Amino acid sequence: MDVGAPKFRRRKADRPAEIVQAALAVFAEKGFAAAKLEDIARRAGVSKGALYLYFETKEDIFRAVVGQGIAPNVGAVQAMAAAHPGPLADLLRGVTAHLATVVSHTPLGGVLKMVVGESGNFPEIARVWHDELVSPALGAMATAIQAAQARGEVKPGDPRIYALQLISPLLVSILHRETFVPVGAEPFDIPAVIAQHIDTLLCGLLTEGARA
Repeated sequence: MDVGAPKFRRRKADRPAEIVQAALAVFAEKGFAAAKLEDIARRAGVSKGALYLYFETKEDIFRAVVGQGIAPNVGAVQAMAAAHPGPLADLLRGVTAHLATVVSHTPLGGVLKMVVGESGNFPEIARVWHDELVSPALGAMATAIQAAQARGEVKPGDPRIYALQLISPLLVSILHRETFVPVGAEPFDIPAVIAQHIDTLLCGLLTEGARA
């Protein structure tokens, strides 16, 4: 029995995921235009030739970064919204706390800054980010808010706009951290920002009966 063969097979099967994680870090550090395939291959511990076995272009790698490295967090939000049986306020606190933890402990913020800064030259990365992340996240929250309106918990208003109001401070906090903190700005505690924001938002969002 060749005890080395299973280990080799596992290692080979792991390579695409390792490349994706390496690319996530490289994109966050360097941006899209400046990131080189050599940088990603080196970070992943593979040759450039091996990288081409799995991905043909840098755009393909970015799609994999979004789909495999970031989108599962949106999937978790969708699952939380679909499974939540209780008041909307509890769901919103849970979802935003989850997202704040993710952006506090992963390179996601650097990649978001990259997409905002470079989408003019590389519109495909904005399209992928929107279709895989922004649209599903806003959709899940808008659906949950609409259901809460039907239950009498939330005041009249466009659920999609409410969803944007919910998420926007998180995005602004990320961009502040990635853009201004490196040049000396005082950082914000992102989980604290989001917790205070939710308390403030709920005062205006919920009906009097839901706040009671």
